[in-house]
Amino acid sequence: MIDVQEIQRRIIELDVEHRDLDAVIEMLTRDGHADQLQLRRLKKRKLQLKDHITLLKMQLVPDVPA
Repeated sequence: MIDVQEIQRRIIELDVEHRDLDAVIEMLTRDGHADQLQLRRLKKRKLQLKDHITLLKMQLVPDVPA
């Protein structure tokens, strides 16, 4: 089983990358001269990060029998 601290560390790393991407996307959008393909790729990466963060957080929640 993967160590809980390792999962939490990875979540923090991905969260930082997600926030950084958000800032870059915001800056490029405000500029108005952004490459639309680049913006789409950045937004897609941001969504992938969010999904990965969610999956990791789910690993931290213990299974509860119904």
